Amino acid sequence: MNEISLCIDEIISQDLDDYGDMLLRLAYSYMKNIYDAEDVVQEVFIQLLKNIGGFKSNDHKNNWLICVTRNICKNKLKSAWFRKRAELIEIPYYDQYKDGNVLNKVMQLPVKYREIIYLYYYEDYTTVEIASIIDKKEATVRSLLSRGRKILKKELKEEYDFE
Repeated sequence: MNEISLCIDEIISQDLDDYGDMLLRLAYSYMKNIYDAEDVVQEVFIQLLKNIGGFKSNDHKNNWLICVTRNICKNKLKSAWFRKRAELIEIPYYDQYKDGNVLNKVMQLPVKYREIIYLYYYEDYTTVEIASIIDKKEATVRSLLSRGRKILKKELKEEYDFE
């Protein structure tokens, strides 16, 4: 029994190294708070422990982790407890994920645009892969990506001259 728990510890440790930062960034894009994002990632890894042997490949595990992260974030944001709690004031120490004002503007987008832009630009997924991950048609993903870009361009036009 001790060898099994040691093996699971090694697997989880490796998964945390491989996927932890990506999941934290994704959770942060939803929760807009590092503390809540860390809680989400912790819940994701609890779910991973429950489903440790059910993955066909690393891509399957990666997509599963993204879907679970999205679902946990959405559930937390919908919960009555979350809506009624006091807002935490965050001290911005997470500078490695902030691309100046651009990421701040991305974080202000509605979720349907924010998640697509995040997965496309920050995680380098194609529109086909994003469609598979969020269970939407590829044309819908491309449309949402285009609309999100237009909103960002309009928001950033004052600071960056695109023309």
